[in-house]
Amino acid sequence: MKKGMVILLAGCLFLSACAPSFGEEEELVQETEDDSTEKAIIPKYNISDSYYKMILPFKEGKARGLVAENINTRLDIDEFETGLMRMAQEEFPPDNHLYQEGQYLDEKTIRSWLGRKLEGKDLEEKKSDKSFKNEGLNPPKSSEGDYIQQNEKSPIYLAHMLEHNYLVRKGENTVELGGVVIGLAMNSVHYYREAVGEPQREYKIPDSQLEAEGKKMAAEVIKRVRSQKGLEKVPVVIALYKQAPKSSIVPGSFIASTVVDGGSSSIGKWDSVDEEYVFFPSPEGTENYREDANLFERFKQDIDDFFPNYTGVIGKAFYKGEEMQELKIDIPMQFYGKSEVIAFTQFATGKVVDYFPDYVSVEVNISSTSGQEALIVRKPGQEKPTVHIYQ
Repeated sequence: MKKGMVILLAGCLFLSACAPSFGEEEELVQETEDDSTEKAIIPKYNISDSYYKMILPFKEGKARGLVAENINTRLDIDEFETGLMRMAQEEFPPDNHLYQEGQYLDEKTIRSWLGRKLEGKDLEEKKSDKSFKNEGLNPPKSSEGDYIQQNEKSPIYLAHMLEHNYLVRKGENTVELGGVVIGLAMNSVHYYREAVGEPQREYKIPDSQLEAEGKKMAAEVIKRVRSQKGLEKVPVVIALYKQAPKSSIVPGSFIASTVVDGGSSSIGKWDSVDEEYVFFPSPEGTENYREDANLFERFKQDIDDFFPNYTGVIGKAFYKGEEMQELKIDIPMQFYGKSEVIAFTQFATGKVVDYFPDYVSVEVNISSTSGQEALIVRKPGQEKPTVHIYQ
């Protein structure tokens, strides 16, 4: 085999959820928020039916960059953004909707809404600023008790807001806004310092309090969204995301969502979202999902017994409705030669088939200090895993 070619052990490598869709590129007209029109393109390739096609040319969100500034970890950034697309799919199906980053709520607006509501002396100090709007959704600072009590009585609940736009066809060659999704990222932990240079303190916000505050903020957000030109009549999905602590090795999860019909400014029913990420091995994983934890431990033990030259096996599982949907496993190994990588990968592939049910999406990444060595992927219903050895 020529240098640079890959070794396929079980089928062809494929990283996305299913085969790509190869259609024709379409050129059409997009109606914008200011009632003007502009040319747009629907790309011919769609890497998965689970993802939305994104309209081109790509338009940056009006509040671009704030998510990295306000969210604790890269894990939460990724889950908040991609999970929000998952929250959208029932109301705005990917087969007839296109995705676009938020074009209505700009950075200035988002920053204003993320602030604290001002009262008393703090508000008086702002009266000379003609441009100031007292629109903070987070509660005012408490003046009761000492500094610690003040922070715990009035924590910062809302960390960030994210807007997604979903477009639909209007006629043969035109698209328009068909719906909006707003994500509210709520802090599970409030971090504060008594003074500059002092150790950071943490206040864990009770789940019930976090959810209640999020729903109260959502009721105000939908009223404000309806005042934005172009958003008066479109359906809006609002989803609450519980951000994980800074020290967490798994991301947080969505906890509730609601759909507001086009033209309505009030929220009716909320639906609970039963999702979470779990790390294996961990006490929490063993306590909450003992059977899955035992399977993972047996998988880990078999690799430990057969190949002692590795440094550990860790897994991150995604659960929905207490049922494992996805498992990503990382196996770092010491590299002694390509033949050992091939043998190691063959053995690990067999153990994936032996231990994990075929309705779970499994991804195994094998790496060394030199980088990625092998990838094993088995999608739900796939009889044989797809395996790739990196050259």
